[in-house]
Amino acid sequence: MNGHETPREAALLLINEELRSLLSSLMAEVAPLKAELLALRDEVTRQRQRAEAAESMCRTLKAERDQQAEVMAAMNAELEALKRRVFGKRSEKMPPMDREVKKNGPSEEGQAAEEAARLRKENREARKRLPKRRIDHKVRRENQQCPSCGRPAEEFKTVGQGERTEVWEYIPGRFELQEHFQETLACPCGEHLVTAPGPLRVVEGGSYGPGFIANLLVSKGADSIPFYRMEKQFKRLGIPVARATMVGLFLKSIQCCLHPIAERLLDIIRNSPVVLADETPMTMLEKPDTGKSGKGFVWTFIAENLVAFRFSATRSGETPRNVLGGTEGTLLVDGYLGYNRVCSPEARLRAGCWAHVRRKFFEALAKTPEAKFALDLILQLYLVEHQAKEQGITRTPAHLALRKTVSAPLVERFQSWLLEQQPMHLPQGAMGKAISYAIGAKKELAHYLTSANIPIDNNASERALRVVALGRKNFLFVGNEDAGANLADLYTVLATCEANGVNPLQYLTDILPRVQDHPAARLDELLPQNWKPPLRPEAMPDTPSPSPT
Repeated sequence: MNGHETPREAALLLINEELRSLLSSLMAEVAPLKAELLALRDEVTRQRQRAEAAESMCRTLKAERDQQAEVMAAMNAELEALKRRVFGKRSEKMPPMDREVKKNGPSEEGQAAEEAARLRKENREARKRLPKRRIDHKVRRENQQCPSCGRPAEEFKTVGQGERTEVWEYIPGRFELQEHFQETLACPCGEHLVTAPGPLRVVEGGSYGPGFIANLLVSKGADSIPFYRMEKQFKRLGIPVARATMVGLFLKSIQCCLHPIAERLLDIIRNSPVVLADETPMTMLEKPDTGKSGKGFVWTFIAENLVAFRFSATRSGETPRNVLGGTEGTLLVDGYLGYNRVCSPEARLRAGCWAHVRRKFFEALAKTPEAKFALDLILQLYLVEHQAKEQGITRTPAHLALRKTVSAPLVERFQSWLLEQQPMHLPQGAMGKAISYAIGAKKELAHYLTSANIPIDNNASERALRVVALGRKNFLFVGNEDAGANLADLYTVLATCEANGVNPLQYLTDILPRVQDHPAARLDELLPQNWKPPLRPEAMPDTPSPSPT
């Protein structure tokens, strides 16, 4: 102790030293606690992050589960629809709208009777046009004696024309070799010779007449018969024709004779105010980009009684743009986005197809009874069109007024019902897809209400493409893009003949030898809708060959 320090100061110094020692001891004890606290804080942070990650994973798994449930529901709906289509009873398949309209329309029995009477009348008229051949059956010699008086046959008298019996018989097609002799006249002066013109030929220097080539084209294009079947048929008829010969005649006649007609028909359709369009795939053995086999597409474009086809290597919007680009009016199609290239307020306005909407709700009906409401409402829209047809006001201002007063409220009610139903169904389910499709096409589906010239559906295009589906089944494919284009030209001419009630065999037999020398400015005279059967008998074969089977 310093001599100057008082006992109080000494005590304070001692206490201060003890406090410092205690503080040092406490600090030494706090340091590990602080480190432990920081470690615990880091652990809590890690656990929180793990919990958030687990929660996020749970949300993701739940979303994936919901998505898988929607996908599964969609797959089940597609499977059920496929089963109904392939294995289901007839009542489970979607009935044609014409049948539904007649079933729900007024006086169904009366309409059925009228339709049956109309068909019978058409059949009678068709049979009257067939050639007739009289065959007389004489009484046998042993029966020409009266068992009562014994008078001989010489004293028998003919009673009227005899009993008449009608038998409808099929006369097989036949080939004949026509030998044409062109008369040659000479002037006595010896300075001048004149020779009669020879027969008209489709192919220069060819040995096959227009009737043969017309039968070849109709069999391939209208009946979808492959060349190898025709080869067998022709051989049975007594004239073996090689497939290579048939292919050559097929290509030359289309490229030289039918292509200008097909292009003119497409040009008329292109400038029509209302056009219907659709497309379907067809296998092509040699695609231009890869050289390998793949899908090509056949497109159809329809305007009233004109039908045109086009072939392309892809399904891109280039084909609609090439055909309808720069034109104005209405384009009636399904929901495929490839048609957007020609649909705009400055070009063609897009109209929707109610048949597509109906088909989607029918596919959902098996699992979702609510779809029955949509089907019934769509049926009411078709009944309005049937009423206009029955009254004879189709495509008139009265038809448009009927659509605005009756159909427009039904369409508005349909859209309101769709918005009510949308939250109640899985988006990927059949019902959800049907609702989404109808809502997305709201404007397009209502467009037919603006004009009586716009059909309610695109069924005409689908019907036109049935011949392509039959071709896929029978001759399977086309070789390349040029072959597809040739087939599309043939389909164009034959489909337009059918739409105008023209016999394609008679039409082709007449125009094939004439079209190449016909003035281009008067080509419209040879179009199927303007064609009239020729009066000169030599223009037609005596007995048209039937299509090979």
